[in-house]
Amino acid sequence: MQHSTTHHWRTSSYSNDIGQCVEVALTSEAVGIRDTKDRAGGTLAVRPESWAGFVDRLKTGEYDRG
Repeated sequence: MQHSTTHHWRTSSYSNDIGQCVEVALTSEAVGIRDTKDRAGGTLAVRPESWAGFVDRLKTGEYDRG
């Protein structure tokens, strides 16, 4: 996924004011992920199925530190 203004980048509602978060852009073929502090620094792209699995695990607390 190339850096482009045509993608609609979204920032989490849980983001803080000091920019320690990521933004995502959803397309039918990929989910782009980038750092809000360095938007031109590169984008990680994953399959939508992989992103959905990651989000599901976050919601269930699977990644929480015990």
